[in-house]
Amino acid sequence: MKLSYSTIIFQCLLACASCALPTLYEYYTGDGISSGLSVDQPYFTLNGKNITIYGGAMHYFRVPPQHWRDRLRKLRAAGLNTVETILAWNIHEPRNGYFDFGSGGTDMEAFVDLEGFLTAALEEDLLVIVRPGPYTCGEWEWGGFPSWLLREDTLKVRTSEQTYMKYVERYFGNVLPILAKYQFTNGGPIIAVQVENEYGYNSDIDKVYLQSLVDLMKSNGIVELLFTSDGASSGTAGTLPGVLFQTVNFGSDAATSFHILEGLQPGKPVMAMEFYPGWFDHWSEGHHTLSDSDFRANYEDILGYPASVNLYMFHGGTNWGFFNGANIGPGDNSQFQPTTTSYDYNAPLTEAGDYTSKYDIIRELLVLYNPIETLVPDPPELVERQEYPTLSIDGYLSLENIVANSHEIILTTSTLSMEQLPINDDSGQSYGYIVYREGGLNISAYSNLTITGHIRDTVMILINGVLISSSLSSSDDFNNFGYWRLENSTITLTTEDLTDATLDIVIENFGRANFGNMYHQFKGLMEDNRVFLNDEELWFWVIYPLEFQSSWTKNLTDWNSVSSDLPKGPGLYKATLTVDDDHTDTFIDMSEWNRGVVIVNGFVLGRYAFIGPQQTLYLPGPFLQTGDNDIVIFEHFEPASEVKFSTDAIFSNP
Repeated sequence: MKLSYSTIIFQCLLACASCALPTLYEYYTGDGISSGLSVDQPYFTLNGKNITIYGGAMHYFRVPPQHWRDRLRKLRAAGLNTVETILAWNIHEPRNGYFDFGSGGTDMEAFVDLEGFLTAALEEDLLVIVRPGPYTCGEWEWGGFPSWLLREDTLKVRTSEQTYMKYVERYFGNVLPILAKYQFTNGGPIIAVQVENEYGYNSDIDKVYLQSLVDLMKSNGIVELLFTSDGASSGTAGTLPGVLFQTVNFGSDAATSFHILEGLQPGKPVMAMEFYPGWFDHWSEGHHTLSDSDFRANYEDILGYPASVNLYMFHGGTNWGFFNGANIGPGDNSQFQPTTTSYDYNAPLTEAGDYTSKYDIIRELLVLYNPIETLVPDPPELVERQEYPTLSIDGYLSLENIVANSHEIILTTSTLSMEQLPINDDSGQSYGYIVYREGGLNISAYSNLTITGHIRDTVMILINGVLISSSLSSSDDFNNFGYWRLENSTITLTTEDLTDATLDIVIENFGRANFGNMYHQFKGLMEDNRVFLNDEELWFWVIYPLEFQSSWTKNLTDWNSVSSDLPKGPGLYKATLTVDDDHTDTFIDMSEWNRGVVIVNGFVLGRYAFIGPQQTLYLPGPFLQTGDNDIVIFEHFEPASEVKFSTDAIFSNP
């Protein structure tokens, strides 16, 4: 086999790995630490030594903590010297004033050990770039904002509005001192901190807001380089020239973006803070991919410029639970596009941590282009996944059984959104589903139910516990009753007269927008969602929030036995997976189910929908326990009779 010249050079250079080389930290701190990352010249220096930043994004909250070390070592083994992560405010302050950084007892407790992640990065010989927001986008629910902010009538996110800034100040006062401890000049890994995120795209540019964030960061002990990132077309709209260092985001045509950036801040280094090696998926779209040839060409254009670069994403991970974000157009909810649970991103490292050919390309090119040689570990061996045995459904709870288990019941004479509910220490409901029930209705044959406005985001209608609205049959159904695109939705409830009937309206939060119209992200029935039975407005509601918190799901009892003919409509279906001590990773294959969420041992793994592109849900081995494991599925429409597993992710085109 004839080898290419670049491959021969690559192999020769790798052979030098046996030479005595310093670690990254030994190289940059061996003589002590006197300064951090500097941009006072046309290239970066760190502690007085030249550095080109070769970064890769990995979000700690999208990766099982037990796998952090594996993923970080793989990142370093690719030749990268920096890991970049955003922070998500909504998992660190899930309720107003209640913080969790790893011991708060929330369902995301294991994922929010920020100090543990930063320590792991340091010990894996990586520098760190952090992007604490407060808005961070990232295709994460509401761009990281906690939903309880919506309870404040005057609040406007991403501005200097007083109420919003009061909460930002409190959040920063809790999170920034943690980051300050781990700064490079304090002996930690953090070399740079981002201020806000892509603020140049915001519809209401507020420079006072940006300066306030800078002041808060400095007053909370942040001394490392402060920067912003935007598309090149934003110019200086999203930054403070002379105060904040600018970086740029793009997926191709590096030279054009870098030329613009050099014009905006001459004499400074250039860096792509987000270079896209792939892309994320919305439900009902095809799975996004970028060819190896295009990736190689684009990445090499950056390296050869030469410029610093951060791969967004290097390892995408997973939008656990209900934390997927969405895109949305201006105004109403009609252009809503929910993001999938998988955040695989067609990245160099897959959702489950496998190497891809893009990983090999990165490793090869960095050996050729990085002039500074430091010790790089060998890529860790992959741990094989397994296909667990197919499971039969052994328990069922109808919607009526589910609401009977509800520990929160709200009576109201007006429509209340999730966020307005007086629950969770007056923080409202953030995620999941909400049931609006009205009983004692006399419904004549061919009566119509109308919900005005656009649904936020999907709705199921039941009469006396029977599903009336249609099952999801294709993505075209998003244009019909039950979904967000249709304005003033109408459905016929019955073909015969009914007396003393019970109406249930089940509404799902399918993900708050992380980009676009950021301001009005209420879910459930809003003020503009009036409900009419024929011409009569319904107004007396019993509300049941269905949050599927672990403490609630684990305590569900009185499961009904199941027959071969499983009922249609919203319900919970349980199967039991028994495993030995070998808790290896797997995927749950949901391609035979219709739409809903999967819960493993009380933890909401994520959403599924047969329309794709995602057909499997990544189940990390650490989520399993020796012995019996509960697999609980909340299916909207049509359950399958079995739960199947796969060793690999499955994507399909709609």
